[in-house]
Amino acid sequence: MKKIEAIEDIKELVYTFYDKVRKDELLGPVFDERIQDRWPAHLEKMVCFWQTVLLDDHTYQGAPFPPHATLPVEKRHFDRWVLLFNETIEDLFYGERADEALWRAEKMSEMFQMKMAYYQERGSHPLM
Repeated sequence: MKKIEAIEDIKELVYTFYDKVRKDELLGPVFDERIQDRWPAHLEKMVCFWQTVLLDDHTYQGAPFPPHATLPVEKRHFDRWVLLFNETIEDLFYGERADEALWRAEKMSEMFQMKMAYYQERGSHPLM
């Protein structure tokens, strides 16, 4: 185990995590349906996102929620996502940034679920 200190650590986190997601029987089909053959671009975007969040290197541009707003997911999908993310962090990393990643993932899950419920209740979609 090591601390998250550099872009190489972020890449290890992202690639290891999404390898688990792609193999997961619940999450894999949802992600594959949406991403299709664009996995390299998606992984690079996720590296930039976590690089921005954890290393304070502002490489990510965009809004994380809109691409997820119309996914056919429920609480159980979010719970699995958080579980796989936590497993990945706990298997590979320790320290302040690892703790920050765990906290951020949990908060993103909560926020996405609340926003999805909001838009579903109103029959609308977020501005993209």
